[in-house]
Amino acid sequence: MEKSPFGILTPISADAACCSGANDAEITNAQLDSITAAVQHQYGALATNAAVRATDGSIVKATDKFYSDEQRSVLPDEAAGASAGCGNPVGIADALPGETVLDLGSGGGIDCFLAAKEVGPGGHVIGIDMTPRMIELAQKNAASLGTENVVFKLGHIESIPQPDNTVDLVISNCVIALSEQKDRVFSEIHRILKPGGRFVISDMVTSHALPADVQASATEWVACVGGAAVMSEYLEMVNDAGFGNVDVIKSVPSYPDSDDWRSLMINLTLRAFKPAS
Repeated sequence: MEKSPFGILTPISADAACCSGANDAEITNAQLDSITAAVQHQYGALATNAAVRATDGSIVKATDKFYSDEQRSVLPDEAAGASAGCGNPVGIADALPGETVLDLGSGGGIDCFLAAKEVGPGGHVIGIDMTPRMIELAQKNAASLGTENVVFKLGHIESIPQPDNTVDLVISNCVIALSEQKDRVFSEIHRILKPGGRFVISDMVTSHALPADVQASATEWVACVGGAAVMSEYLEMVNDAGFGNVDVIKSVPSYPDSDDWRSLMINLTLRAFKPAS
């Protein structure tokens, strides 16, 4: 088995999930041989516990923090229960009727379902997630809503199962920070977008490099923290992938009251366009 490029990983905690808490059984050292395995394990647990989390008033979910009452009112409880994000990209993406939208790391489907209402029956929405339990949950939620213009695909954001030049808008919510190959992700986004297409993503970045022990912690990786890139390097990857008109829509401290390394964390919302020619 190939050794993890991150060396020895600090064992994952039971309450780690991107910007929210999720409970699950202890993860084994064998499952922690890669960041991908740790992320897949934890978000599978989030999907499994979605119904419980939806009814637990003590848990502050991503939908509670970043989505409007109107948006929450049209979402199934289990979709909200599985929500884990650091922003609301679909809320500012301005998806148009008839467009094709693709959501990277679609989870329980919340952003897909909101985008589906905006693109209408003439449009299409594609959700990509690498966790089988999340795909199953999203399909269940779609059936409960009677949504017919959304499809969910099992896949990795570093190798998106979508043909070239077929998508008008890519959205993503606190998912690229989980990837070990962010430059590859941006190249893939560029590949699938139509000329003139755009992406709107919310993600976690940092003002400066994180301590080495944080970067090596599986717990912090699945919390969208350990793998967060320095913001200047993140924007450089976007430019290197061939995007133009890069616009930082929002950049706020993730932990404004922190006086330790968490003070380096930033909630970023970004828009960029693939050149029209």
